[in-house]
Amino acid sequence: MEQQTNNGPKILVYHANQCDPKKCTGIRLNRMSKAKIIKNMRQIPRDSIVLNPISEIALSPADRIPVMRSGLVALDCSWKQAEAVFNRARRDGQRSLPYLLAANPINTYKPIKLSTAEAVAAALYILGMKDIAEDIMSIFKWGPSFLTLNREWLEAYMNCGTSAEVVEVQKEIMDAHTRTR
Repeated sequence: MEQQTNNGPKILVYHANQCDPKKCTGIRLNRMSKAKIIKNMRQIPRDSIVLNPISEIALSPADRIPVMRSGLVALDCSWKQAEAVFNRARRDGQRSLPYLLAANPINTYKPIKLSTAEAVAAALYILGMKDIAEDIMSIFKWGPSFLTLNREWLEAYMNCGTSAEVVEVQKEIMDAHTRTR
């Protein structure tokens, strides 16, 4: 049975077995019944939205209906081998997350290098499911910090209508963030 959160979408995590299981947020999501681990790309539902940081289409609130209907899929792998894993995933329905900062202990404050749990929570937040995003992040000591750190940006992305609007907001955020660094 696929894991479905309370009144939320099915959340699947393709797990590539490339990380330390003790630090793996995808495994912990599965253990806490927040997501279901899949080991084969063929198990990814056809009409689901697949989070892929190298996708040319940004996730936007317009993706809420397909996510609610067919699920949200995160690809859990080592950042060093990410491109190979992401290239094996089916091409349709892939979305990248906009610019956000990681709060996980491995990549704290690094842009874009989100853990699987951070990626899932960010996607849910952008799709207007803040309560589910908060619930997911609550299982990690550092989890609420991710949402606090990115709240203003997540709210801005959530208030967009389309992928193109998310990209425009992202440009403004990145310009402002790089000027203040």
